[in-house]
Amino acid sequence: MRKLLIAVPALLVLGLAVFFSVPTVVDRRMNGVALQPPYHASQRARALHERLFIADLHDDTLLWSRDLLTRADYGHVDLPRLQEGRVGLQVFSTVTKTPRGLNFDRNAADTDNITLLAIAERWPPRTWDSLLERALYQSEKLHRVAEASGGRLRIVRTQADLAAVLNDPAAPAGRLAALLSTEGLHPLEGKLENVDRLYDAGFRLAGLTHFFDNEIGGSAHGLDKGGLTPLGRQVVRRMEERRMLVDLAHASPRVIDDVLAMAQRPVVVSHSGVQATCPGPRNLSDAHIKAIAANGGLIGIGYFDGAVCGLDAAAIVKAIRHVATVAGVAHVALGSDFDGATHTAFDTTGLVLITEGLLQAGFSEAEVADIMGGNVRRFLLAQLPAG
Repeated sequence: MRKLLIAVPALLVLGLAVFFSVPTVVDRRMNGVALQPPYHASQRARALHERLFIADLHDDTLLWSRDLLTRADYGHVDLPRLQEGRVGLQVFSTVTKTPRGLNFDRNAADTDNITLLAIAERWPPRTWDSLLERALYQSEKLHRVAEASGGRLRIVRTQADLAAVLNDPAAPAGRLAALLSTEGLHPLEGKLENVDRLYDAGFRLAGLTHFFDNEIGGSAHGLDKGGLTPLGRQVVRRMEERRMLVDLAHASPRVIDDVLAMAQRPVVVSHSGVQATCPGPRNLSDAHIKAIAANGGLIGIGYFDGAVCGLDAAAIVKAIRHVATVAGVAHVALGSDFDGATHTAFDTTGLVLITEGLLQAGFSEAEVADIMGGNVRRFLLAQLPAG
């Protein structure tokens, strides 16, 4: 009996250790790169890259248990690697629910992968059964990082906040502007007033849907793929009133049409591809590219295979070239989807490969500067709350 009393707790401790180590194993496996660092580029590309303001409209690093202030040897993003990659602004998105058997074509909303991940990562119990609390907790994580960063990472909520970072003589090499987003608005839990809860927590960008249809509207990957619901229309209006940016990444074509028909402010597609270079259910048609440009919006090109049908800088540049041709350089940006359970060509230290690819594709240095971050800078300085 004594041996049993000793063995049971030991087995329990071992089982818990294995359970709590699972997120790191999953993170390592799901957020890989095709090319290992260091990344090499021409002298011209490196010299230009050092002068650029670089902005990325989407990553999901807050989902994982990595310390953002410490350089990791896996995954895609942390503050040291962002600084090495010369990133001046990073949008950090919050993931609150994904369906089991997740795919690009058709997903129901009745299962969830994130609950076990949240428990294994030791998120507070309030997050275990509330999608809103999961979004708020990830916001708290980023705010704690900002507080501990010694001013190297600053969360921006307003035009004034962003201008302060941009005007800092240490930026962009030594200062990162961080913007909060959420991947789908199922964290509203069906309540319009929760838009204000997210706003008060620092969220300034929000995707309407993720991998399944929700109370707001249809997903490009959902069962029905419908348009905006009546609540969805109220949410879009409320977001515009608060100057929160509507993100149409993952939205169904009908939702995109419905939003553009009613939008009074420019929209964003934070991380996507285009049908012309990579056919797929979540990628934009030329008609939607033109309509988003006419709305004054921005399209962020993702780095993953489902967005650009390749795992190299050339595939990313090909999609960027298409948007620039169809809509103009002013409407295209970067939207990596780093750390989104995605395999990419490189981590954030490899962004110089995009700079090089754009130069090789015939873009001028001024156009490269706009694509790599200038467009996002101008857009946010005009569209964020004034402060």
